[in-house]
Amino acid sequence: MEVILLEKIQNLGDLGDLVKVRPGYARNYLVPQGKAAPATPENRAKFEQQRKELEKTAEGRLAQAQQRAQAMSGATIEIARRVSEEDKLFGSVTTGDIAEAMQQLGHDLQRSEIHLSEGPLKTIGEHEVAVTLHPEVHCSVMVVIVAEE
Repeated sequence: MEVILLEKIQNLGDLGDLVKVRPGYARNYLVPQGKAAPATPENRAKFEQQRKELEKTAEGRLAQAQQRAQAMSGATIEIARRVSEEDKLFGSVTTGDIAEAMQQLGHDLQRSEIHLSEGPLKTIGEHEVAVTLHPEVHCSVMVVIVAEE
C-alpha cells in the first residue's frame, strides 16, 4: 500500500515521501495516528496545498525536541529498589519507572521515548539510557540504581 508521510518517521522516510508499506501497518498505525495518508490523487493534491503548513509544524516539533534534549542531557536520576544480600534486585527497573522519575524532576518524558537496549535494568549501579525525542534528536540520561534502605 502506498502512503504519503505527513511527518518524518524513523527508518521509513521524511515528510512528503511516497512510501510503500504493508496494508496493516498503514491501516492500523500510520493513518489513525495522523502520520500518513493513503496515496490517492485527492490526498496528493491536498498534501501539496498543505505542504508549507506541515513543514512549519515539523520544524516546530524539531525545535521543541531539541530544547527538551538540551534540558535533559546530563540528567541523573536515582531509583531505589529492594536488593538481596548478594546485591541483586528484586524485580527490575523499566521504562515506566524511568519516565516517572524524570517527570518528578520536571521533564516531560514518555515511556515510548526511552530505549533500553538490553531490556529492563536488573543490576545496581549506573546505567546510561538512550532517549529518542524525535527521529533526529537523541540524548542520554544516567540512571543510578541504589539499594533501598
